[in-house]
Amino acid sequence: MNIHEYQAKDIFKQYGIPVASGRLAKNPDEAYAAAKAVFTPGQIIAAKAQVHAGGRGKGGGIKIAKTPEDVKAFAEKMLGKNLVTPQTGPEGKPIHSIWMESSLGLKKEFYVGIVLDRGTCQACLIASSAGGMDIEEVAAHHPEKMVRHFFSIQTGLAKADALKVGAKLIEDEKYQKQLADVFIALSKIFIELDVSLIEINPLAIMDDGKLLAIDAKINFDDNALFRHPEIAIMYDPSQDDTRETEAKKFDLSYVGLDGEIGCVVNGAGLAMATMDIIKYEGAEPANFLDVGGGASQEKVAAAFNILLSDKRVKAILINIFGGIMRCDVLAKGILQAVETLSPDRRAQLDRTPIVVRLEGTNAKEGREILAKSNLKLFSVSDFKEAAKKVVEELKKVK
Repeated sequence: MNIHEYQAKDIFKQYGIPVASGRLAKNPDEAYAAAKAVFTPGQIIAAKAQVHAGGRGKGGGIKIAKTPEDVKAFAEKMLGKNLVTPQTGPEGKPIHSIWMESSLGLKKEFYVGIVLDRGTCQACLIASSAGGMDIEEVAAHHPEKMVRHFFSIQTGLAKADALKVGAKLIEDEKYQKQLADVFIALSKIFIELDVSLIEINPLAIMDDGKLLAIDAKINFDDNALFRHPEIAIMYDPSQDDTRETEAKKFDLSYVGLDGEIGCVVNGAGLAMATMDIIKYEGAEPANFLDVGGGASQEKVAAAFNILLSDKRVKAILINIFGGIMRCDVLAKGILQAVETLSPDRRAQLDRTPIVVRLEGTNAKEGREILAKSNLKLFSVSDFKEAAKKVVEELKKVK
């Protein structure tokens, strides 16, 4: 689960990470009043659209303003619109609020983040002296500028190790110690709040010499939110794909993608393999949709409805290996979903070729149920042949 910058900065303050004071606004008049409240003569006002995505500066979502009037004009332009950044996809993310801070100029920018490295079962502190909007390019083309240090989530980040990382970023010992304090605070947040990713970009030395977190990003482990109800209430459903929000209601794993072949699969591993083989055959998946190992008929029906709500879907591949999941349950779920479709949605389905691969528990019964239906579908038993067939059918309807 992601949270907004202003929420992340509130957590930073609780752990002693230095941040600028700011105000939140949800309409242009509030933005004007907030800008006046935070404005300090001789400084600038950083007005930032609050969306769950990086790259806001490149997408026009950050305004460096000189007056409260500039901030109000920015709010009028941005609020209620969708912000498209390199990380959002073409649809963008809706802007419902703007965060404002009064700021001096930035003398030096750093990047710092912590992620979970599943290969080593450790946390990885990543830092760079080349922070800012182009950090992705720095990481891709100048990996030597990225400092990495692994540490145990059982023992946390040691002070000595934090100082060593700081020393690799700057020569001034005063800032080495300040950076180390930030690294340790981030590691505590990461461990104590069950975080999967946390980053500051940039962490900056300001013109007055102070070290401040200019931006803040925290992503929490969804599976651990039951331990942190104070975090769970920060969830903003408007920032998620509506299909992802609907999927969560039924405990389905759904991630929207940009392709045209919708996928219904059971098991994350098989889902990943299905997306890979679709790409191998020359097409693009429209989603990752895992109905799980023990999906009920209602759950499968919900999955199918979610899939068909995506107008980009031109063909569907249903790939089920029945272990815990019974293939006849899935088949009945599909038919139940079809019965609940609106006339327009049903017309869409009639134009959409469906390739079904059922193997495992009650696969024969599942195929028979679907064969007796009026659905436009193709039954294929081989995994690779199923992928080839759905790509062939996609080409016919494009």
